[in-house]
Parts: sequence; C-alpha cells; structure tokens
Amino acid sequence: MFAESKKTKMEPTNALNNRIAENTKIKGDITSEADIRIDGEVEGTIMTSGKIVIGKTGVVTGKIQCENADIEGTFNGEVKVAQILVLKSSAVIEGDVVVGKLAVEPGASFNASCAMKGAGVKSLKDEQTGRPEKSA
Repeated sequence: MFAESKKTKMEPTNALNNRIAENTKIKGDITSEADIRIDGEVEGTIMTSGKIVIGKTGVVTGKIQCENADIEGTFNGEVKVAQILVLKSSAVIEGDVVVGKLAVEPGASFNASCAMKGAGVKSLKDEQTGRPEKSA
C-alpha cells in the first residue's frame, strides 16, 4: 500500500559538475556539457555549455568559452562568455574578453581588452550546431 516507487529520477545535466582539484595540473583541451570548477591549473582550451568557476587557487592559461563564468583566481588568455562574467575581488585577468554582461568586484585586477556584445555573443550550443544567432 505504501511501497516506494521503483522509478529512478534522472538528474538534469546542469546538476552534474566537473572539478579540477587544487594541486592538479592539466595540459590539453576540455569539452563538457556540465559546469566546471577549477581549483588547480589548466593550460589549453575549455568549452562548456554550462558555467565555469575558477576558484581562488585556480590558474587557467588559454581559451575559455562558456555560458556563464565566475573567476576568483587567475586567467590569462581569451574568454568568451555568452551571458555573465563575474570577477570576484581576488580575480586576476589578462587577455581578451568577450561577454554579454560583466560584473567586477572592487579589488579585481582586470588588464584585458573587453567587448560587451549583449545578446550578440554566440552560445556554445549555437556554435556547435551551426544555428544562427537568435535576434530580438
């Protein structure tokens, strides 16, 4: 009468996370559909249709393309964020930045060229499928 249902619940993709722990070094390209948190070091290209978080101890050199990003650590290279890039007070950024929206906390070091494209930044999903950008 009160038996538990045997149905399993599927987790949505955005509930899954990838983590590169402190003291871990990766050289190469990373592609994912899920969110990525980096507390170690990455040299290469990182692409996700989710969110990228670079923690305080995280260091990324190369290219990033994602939907949203929070940076507390160090980034040097080219970053394309379709929606919002948040730079925390401990962030150090150098390179080229293309974003939909940018939020910078006092104390962040931002030494980069920046282009704000609003709704014009292609999302990773649109770029992979070759679909044209959405227009208002």
